[in-house]
Amino acid sequence: MATVAELMEANLLRVFNERDDERRRAAVAATYATDVTFADPEGVVTGHDDLDAKAKGLLEQSPGFVFTAAGPVLINHDLGHLAWAFGPEGAPPVARGIDVALVEDGRIKKLYTMLLPD
Repeated sequence: MATVAELMEANLLRVFNERDDERRRAAVAATYATDVTFADPEGVVTGHDDLDAKAKGLLEQSPGFVFTAAGPVLINHDLGHLAWAFGPEGAPPVARGIDVALVEDGRIKKLYTMLLPD
């Protein structure tokens, strides 16, 4: 069973940073509960298909951009927190934020993304 830290890193790097559809869908299945809820400032999506579409859409509108961790994963029991940066590879980020996830039964059940002000 994956740890909270492993799930947080998979969320950022194996899902939201993965441009290959097949690899991203496999990571979605391994990382999230089937009824996962993902909320960001744009709205809320539920389930693997909608979360995969969200990640794919973000990457498609940002060619050449990558997510990087901006610190260690912080954990409090079943809650994980990971700061991140997003921007062109090798250049300063254009966005920063944090992900907070609730983990149940070895999968992310709820995921919240918050953008940090410039």
